[in-house]
Amino acid sequence: MSIVVIGGDSLGAIEKNLYAMGVTELVHISGRKVSDRRNINLPSATAFVLVLTDFINHNIVKSVKSMAKSQSIPMIFAKRSWRFVEEKLVAEGFGGKSAAGNCLK
Repeated sequence: MSIVVIGGDSLGAIEKNLYAMGVTELVHISGRKVSDRRNINLPSATAFVLVLTDFINHNIVKSVKSMAKSQSIPMIFAKRSWRFVEEKLVAEGFGGKSAAGNCLK
């Protein structure tokens, strides 16, 4: 599964946990600089876009939202903390607990 993460200077444990949940490709764009707006590319195989709401340029969010909507890619908004990210993933149906840990659909 391929996802795009927008926001956050570094992902820390979030990246490791997403890979443990079944993500095979992760594209990260910090989203703090205006120039990041030109670097946004949502591959057609993207399962969802995760927007980390801490420290992100509002115009970039607006641009990503428009792109995702036009490609029918779901978006998830969460704080840059694994607890919040996992909570949102489960609420949106992209994650859940299994006997071996977490897994994505």
